[in-house]
Amino acid sequence: MLIRRPPDVLPSEITDPDLYHARRRFIAQAGSLALAAALPASQANAATGRLGPLAASPFSTTEAPTSRKAVTTYNNFYELGTDKADPAENTHRLRPAPWTLRIEGLVHKPRSFGIEDLLKLAPLEERIYRMRCVEGWSMVIPWVGFPLATLLKAAEPQGSAKYVEFVSHYDKATMTHGVLDWPYTEGLRLDEARHPLTILAVGLYGDMLPVQNGAPIRLVVPWKYGFKGAKSIVTLRLVDKQPLTAWMKAGPSEYGFYSNVNPEVDHPRWSQATERRIGEFLKRKTLMFNGYADQVASMYAGMDLRRYF
Repeated sequence: MLIRRPPDVLPSEITDPDLYHARRRFIAQAGSLALAAALPASQANAATGRLGPLAASPFSTTEAPTSRKAVTTYNNFYELGTDKADPAENTHRLRPAPWTLRIEGLVHKPRSFGIEDLLKLAPLEERIYRMRCVEGWSMVIPWVGFPLATLLKAAEPQGSAKYVEFVSHYDKATMTHGVLDWPYTEGLRLDEARHPLTILAVGLYGDMLPVQNGAPIRLVVPWKYGFKGAKSIVTLRLVDKQPLTAWMKAGPSEYGFYSNVNPEVDHPRWSQATERRIGEFLKRKTLMFNGYADQVASMYAGMDLRRYF
């Protein structure tokens, strides 16, 4: 099967970064410094990798963030390996700078942006979001980013645009072969993409986004399962028909287009009613829309969420 349900994860089972080879750490640090050098001085310090200044966000949860160690060493990023520890060990397979993001399709102003150009569009915010994985584990992550709606506004979507398709970077010379039909693709309905909770993230914990978490820019949609968050994005394409995503192609009976967190709709092979927060021993009940129902439920009014899963 393409995704296996992992065993319950305890803090003691998460790989300690100190066990990584020194060469891996050096390469990862070099990549981060290269990205920092590409960012505006007002947004990043090339010597430390810190992002700032950061605007306060009213969208943050008051829950305590998951440890940085867990967030940066326990990852799903199949282009860098299918085991949870693989992405952090294989950061040398992806260079986050220089980088170009293209927005195209049904827009009046198709454009290409460097990272520096993107960060001029809006002030960066730190948003502490609950994040839920389809495999039954969850985290609370302090993302740094800006609203996707800002980028869409700059491109001026045409009236016929209904969806946004996301395409991730893929290098067949260095990245995983098989597993999925590469490059990784995802999609959102246009109203979902414009929702204030939907962001493009460029950092974590006030620092630049690590390679294993989707550097240099990734999608974050906190009321959906984690695989919707396309990493290392190179293209946004506005289209009039629902795009076929990578996981829909791989397992259409298991992975739907909407992928909203819903404790009442189980995965065919396991329940979604509970989750294990990384760093905690006991399981907790999964919240509808991952706890963001007050903000997003109206977008799905009248929809059969079992059919449109």
